[in-house]
Amino acid sequence: MAAEATVEALYSTGVVGIVRASSWEEAQAKASAMITAGLTVVEVSLNTPNAVQAIRAVAADHPGAIVGAGTVCDPAAALAVIEAGARIIVTPFLQPAVIDVAVEHGVAVVPGCLTPTEMMGATARGASAVKIFPAHLWSPTALGGLLQALPELPCVPTGGVTPENTAEWIEAGALAVGIGSALTETKDPSAIVARLAEVIAGARTAMSRSRSQ
Repeated sequence: MAAEATVEALYSTGVVGIVRASSWEEAQAKASAMITAGLTVVEVSLNTPNAVQAIRAVAADHPGAIVGAGTVCDPAAALAVIEAGARIIVTPFLQPAVIDVAVEHGVAVVPGCLTPTEMMGATARGASAVKIFPAHLWSPTALGGLLQALPELPCVPTGGVTPENTAEWIEAGALAVGIGSALTETKDPSAIVARLAEVIAGARTAMSRSRSQ
């Protein structure tokens, strides 16, 4: 049930904020800024130094938010972030062993996939959704075509998604989108809040249009 609630939050928000930083303190500040701006799902990449510490701190500071871990590449890392409070695990590639750990612990997992074969294999194994990665190798039009054949496939395009094309992806049928550097290229939390507020508003408008049809 916890994983299902996380997917529902993704569907309701439409945007996952991805945080990469040069220190865990910077990651904590950026993730907190995103949550303050109204985002309910944030992901701290394990490329960040001491990322597990950042996840633990953000989860403690914002118990109402869904704090996740990105760039999770092996079962040991998955277990570590779950213990730290991560409620969603995101991988850059299809790693069945990570899916298994997340399913065992009732945590949502969104593995990176590029092809329909990988996507269907991931969901068959128990993935909550699939991360289309890198999304710049796809397009909203291509996603729309895929979902005509596989309308129940929950997709989260990531990598190349920008505030400017977020609405296109959601209108094509994406469950949500993942956005990182386009939001957090600045270290100024107030700038992140302002930028993210625009993205959230645009995503909600797109969701209203696409999901009322």
